[in-house]
Amino acid sequence: MTIKPLADRVVIKAVEAEETTKSGIILAGSAKEKPQVATVLAVGPGGLVDGKEVEMIVKVGDKVLTSKYSGTEVKVDGEECTIVRQSDILAIVE
Repeated sequence: MTIKPLADRVVIKAVEAEETTKSGIILAGSAKEKPQVATVLAVGPGGLVDGKEVEMIVKVGDKVLTSKYSGTEVKVDGEECTIVRQSDILAIVE
């Protein structure tokens, strides 16, 4: 199954958080922060959203930085993904 986002929506998948700190301490699952860097899996067409024309800037494969608690989490074919509005993406990571 594939997800085709509508309007200004973007499907992203979080990049796994590191399991050790810089000093070498291994973190338990509950101690890890929710990752804010994600990879773009699918991009909506943009268009007219809330009366304003939205041009999609991100593209599939981009690494992006998102707000910590933005979007809606979904599970597709056993993979956890998040659907966010393009405006919830803070930056493209290069």
